Amino acid sequence: MSMHAKTDSEVTSQTASSPTRSPRRPAYFVQSPSRDSHTNSFHSTPVLSPTGSPGRHSRNSSSTRYSGSLRPGSRKASQQLQPRKGDKGFDAIEEEGLVVDDHKTGIPRRCYFLAFVVGFFVLFSFFALVLWAAAKPQKPDVIMRSILFDGFVVNAGADASGVATEMVTINATIKFNFQNRGTFFGVHVSSTPMDLAYTELTLASGTIKKFYQSRKGHRLVSVNLQGRGVPLYGGGVNWSTMDGKLTAPVPLNLNFTVKAKAYVLGKLVKPKFHRKVSCAIVYKPTKVNVPISLKNSCTVE
Repeated sequence: MSMHAKTDSEVTSQTASSPTRSPRRPAYFVQSPSRDSHTNSFHSTPVLSPTGSPGRHSRNSSSTRYSGSLRPGSRKASQQLQPRKGDKGFDAIEEEGLVVDDHKTGIPRRCYFLAFVVGFFVLFSFFALVLWAAAKPQKPDVIMRSILFDGFVVNAGADASGVATEMVTINATIKFNFQNRGTFFGVHVSSTPMDLAYTELTLASGTIKKFYQSRKGHRLVSVNLQGRGVPLYGGGVNWSTMDGKLTAPVPLNLNFTVKAKAYVLGKLVKPKFHRKVSCAIVYKPTKVNVPISLKNSCTVE
């Protein structure tokens, strides 16, 4: 107790030696914006004066000055209430605005899908058109070789209704070469009926058996023409016959069309080729069972 007790003389000496306390200085406040983006509240943090702590009087006076400087109509208050660009609240509002703008001005996914579909069909159609244009000039070639008559017989007879007339029986074989000039496609080949006629009267006919010819390939095609008991109805009055056999040449004509179809891109690109063949043939009784050349007797269109 003697160590902590102070005498009146010591207290008096300390009071006299301590400097006179200066008047209390006002407290300063640091204003920081609130982190809440939806409120505009501000917090005041008192900063103590270096020489003393703020008392009740300093708090009241400081709060009075602070509130007085932020009057509702003052320019300073409006500047302090407005958030700055660095604030998180301002950034959040700005980002929300950008999201809304992007949503309004963006292109819907349906438009992208529709544009893809339309573009695909346009490109595919262009590609198919290019293939068709490239294949169209590559027509197959038809080269007529020969015709061979196995028999040409004229006999008296009657048609199905009982009308008496001369009847003709012909058996012949046609040969020609078919060449596919296509460089990147094969063709399926068929034909119209091959008619061997006298003027406009058909005496014998036949058809090509359908076949497939690979690209740049060729083959020899043989077709049998037959006509049995064809009534002439006075069509062959100028024919010279003896014992049912012709003794003089008879002019005939052969007409048919060779059809070729290529599947370049499945069934989507199907170029078709038609070669029309016309031949002028002269039957000679001396050339039975002998091939007659058709090299210079036919035209192919």
